[in-house]
Amino acid sequence: QLQLVESGGGLVEPGGPLRLSCAASGFTLDYYSIGWFRQAPGKEREGVSYINNRGETEHADSVKGRFTISRDNAKNTVYLQMNSLKPEDTGVYYCAATSRRLYGSWHMRRNYDYWGQGTQVTVSS
Repeated sequence: QLQLVESGGGLVEPGGPLRLSCAASGFTLDYYSIGWFRQAPGKEREGVSYINNRGETEHADSVKGRFTISRDNAKNTVYLQMNSLKPEDTGVYYCAATSRRLYGSWHMRRNYDYWGQGTQVTVSS
């Protein structure tokens, strides 16, 4: 069974770092593109970062320069390193997978086939 499991969420003070992990089971991430999304209370789920199977990355304007996405195919895991966190980064973070490379549409939820259950990130003092 194909499964994605996020971990690494928690409570962090503004300006602090946090690293999220997205581990895959039941399939090999090597051939998949992975997106990270987040959903704040009362808001739509939005695309945050993306990496395809060539290692090409995309980031939402709101996180450029602060977030880095990377993948370790040997561990079948994708990471989201989040630095200089702000209260507006608070939300549930989800990873999602698709077998396609998405150019220009990486931030659209409908383009992903598999989703994790999410991990809560709270940025607060």
